[in-house]
Amino acid sequence: MTISYNWLSEYLPEKIEPEKLSKILTSIGLEVESMEAYEEVKGGLKGLVIGEVLECEKHPDADKLSLTKVNIGNGDALQIVCGAPNVAVGQKVVVATIGTTIYPTGGEPLTMKKAKIRGVESHGMICAEDEIGVGQSHAGIMVLPEAATVGTSAAEYFNTYSDIIFEIGLTPNRMDAMSHLGVAKDVCAYLSHHNKKDTHVKSPFKNNFKVDHQGLQIEVTIENAEACQRYSSVSLQGVTIAESPKWLQQKLKSIGLRPINNIVDITNFILHETGQPLHAFDADQITGQKVIVKNVTEATVFVTLDEKERKLSAEDLMICNAEVPMCIGGVFGGLHSGVTAATKSIFLESAWFNPISIRKTSFRHGLRTDAATRFEKGVDISNTVNVLKRAAIMIKEIAGGEIASDVIDVYLMPKQKTEVALKYHYLKKLSGKNYHGDTIKNILTSLGFEMIKEGMDEMWVKVPFSKPDITIAADLVEEIMRIDGLDNVEIPQMITIAPAVETLAHETAYKEKMAEYLVGQGFNEIFTNSITNSAYFTEETLQTTVKMINNLSEELNVMRPSMLETGLETIAHNLNRRNNNIRFFEFGKTYSTDGIGSYAENNHLCLFATGNKTENEWNAKAQKTDFYFIKGTVEKIIALVGLSVNEFSIITSEKLTTAVEVKVRNEVVGIIGEINKKTADKFDCKQPVFFADINWDKLMQLNKKNSISFKEIAKFPAVQRDLSIVVDKNIAYQQIEKTTLAAKLNKLKNVSLFDIFESEKLGANKKSMAVSFTFLDEEKTMTDSEIDGMMNKIIGAYEKELNAEIRK
Repeated sequence: MTISYNWLSEYLPEKIEPEKLSKILTSIGLEVESMEAYEEVKGGLKGLVIGEVLECEKHPDADKLSLTKVNIGNGDALQIVCGAPNVAVGQKVVVATIGTTIYPTGGEPLTMKKAKIRGVESHGMICAEDEIGVGQSHAGIMVLPEAATVGTSAAEYFNTYSDIIFEIGLTPNRMDAMSHLGVAKDVCAYLSHHNKKDTHVKSPFKNNFKVDHQGLQIEVTIENAEACQRYSSVSLQGVTIAESPKWLQQKLKSIGLRPINNIVDITNFILHETGQPLHAFDADQITGQKVIVKNVTEATVFVTLDEKERKLSAEDLMICNAEVPMCIGGVFGGLHSGVTAATKSIFLESAWFNPISIRKTSFRHGLRTDAATRFEKGVDISNTVNVLKRAAIMIKEIAGGEIASDVIDVYLMPKQKTEVALKYHYLKKLSGKNYHGDTIKNILTSLGFEMIKEGMDEMWVKVPFSKPDITIAADLVEEIMRIDGLDNVEIPQMITIAPAVETLAHETAYKEKMAEYLVGQGFNEIFTNSITNSAYFTEETLQTTVKMINNLSEELNVMRPSMLETGLETIAHNLNRRNNNIRFFEFGKTYSTDGIGSYAENNHLCLFATGNKTENEWNAKAQKTDFYFIKGTVEKIIALVGLSVNEFSIITSEKLTTAVEVKVRNEVVGIIGEINKKTADKFDCKQPVFFADINWDKLMQLNKKNSISFKEIAKFPAVQRDLSIVVDKNIAYQQIEKTTLAAKLNKLKNVSLFDIFESEKLGANKKSMAVSFTFLDEEKTMTDSEIDGMMNKIIGAYEKELNAEIRK
């Protein structure tokens, strides 16, 4: 939420310094995220001065340059070389003296220096309007009226507007603070409480509304009273559409709004002043002199103000004339009913629309307007007429014309104020502080609450319509604590807690353990968005994907069924910034549905690696990351949770090459592979990326089945033997490992591959694999004959099962 300091100060009974005001706002829960100076003209025209051209003659060495003498009011005339064709003696001009920095429109800042131009010294510059940021023209220097006083600063002459802009981090429930007047009310409540005297806002609402005649009567009918509970309107005739006055344009520009014309600017001003959206119709476009608030049939085509054709839903609330829709109620205007330069009569709308209806329509059509943002949070239903009258008076003052009808106020089912009870002991329980009954009463009444009754330990209040989020006692506690100052929350001397059992403690501990291990291995943890782009997935995958109903954008429209894609976005982001050696890990969730109302969330641990796994050193070259690096990391992770991989199975994958399933106790717990070229190209990854996806939920389930056991460390030495065998090229190490374990040698503790060699000398389609075996007898030292016996059993199995030959 953007708040102008100058604008806000107009509603406060006393001016508060910006820094102090920032602290007050933060203290009452309106956290000031930034406070920045605003200048209507960048640089504020500092250093620029009004001068008069005393002499002007041709430059001796340049036909298109003039040599001038300019009086800037300090006694000595400045010699300035000027290239403008319109410079002449007697002109009042804007001069940038040496050392002054100018900020050209759409250009880079430029600091004036003493310069020689074609051999003649120049001590400044006579400026065009675009060179100092006050206009667009560069046809020549800016010539001021004769009345301009020499020596006057340009900032004073042009009366440039400056301000302080607060950016407030507004929580979603604080609709009442989505306006300058709403923020001012909170500040006044704070001042009333802390200064111990009643402080009220300077109300912009004056009791000077007067109907000039009844020349433009437009009938209003509400057909959907649930979606539109109140609709107020008034008509004006004889208005003139033109630019807004300077003060109004300056206010809107300071908060980032572009002035359009006086009518639209007034409605925008009122919106940011009071929080109540308004809409101005060209009254001559209202066929039949009727306005009907209703829903239209499904798929009705409607052209909005941005000239786009939109197909309406039967749930969209429309503002219609006697024949056709004119506006999407509370969201966006229509192309053919809005205010134009030719408009002479205005129908002004101030309404209350159902927040749920507005939000659905806004997201359905992708129209996130200022009006929709406020309506969907709930505006003050009691204020529609007051705001309407203020806007009508402003239009009459600024755009001329006459108020040509009474205020029409259709309010079929008047709302009742919410009543809430607050017990004092409950207030103490939540706030940790004892408040006197009078203090509570004063704070709540200063915020607009109406007292119903007071008891010994209880107070009943009616909630103002401007605070639709206040429904329970805890909400009142928050209001009291805000105005007392969130910085004043007392720190208790003793904290009382109830012991609790953490059912997921072991999973959290293992996550922490994995994170520490991976960081130690050079990985960085990432957190990616759970919402992603459906374009990444096939139609088959999308059948079980959870789709967003009110997606934030066209690109973010599904809950991710896989963590691969969001991780690759991060990889691509880094690669595009020349961070080429990457190792990432992420704990996250994937989402799926069966399409009939059942949903599932699954926890995963994913690894991403690309580039080099080691850097260049003086004694070693850099090594590329490969499949076996990621595979080894996965094996270590599984070992750290007390499990071991019993099988790696090669599978086919839509997005991976060399894809391998990881099995623990014959259950699939993950997949490893290299991203294939098609997927890599989609994410603009121009180097190999390796990926591992571990089903964390499955891993934790298997971990829970573990039983802890221990045994004494063996006292006797282990024995290692190596064996080199020649096998067919299509034999994988996994087959060798399986054959070895099938021999069921209890004293064989470990088997591992340490070399692969291929050569034509071995035979066609043959390769040599060197395997290492570790034997251990925990009760005695093993003899050579025992070891030879076991080795012979292994060799026999290899010859029989794998058709292997033993290399001598």
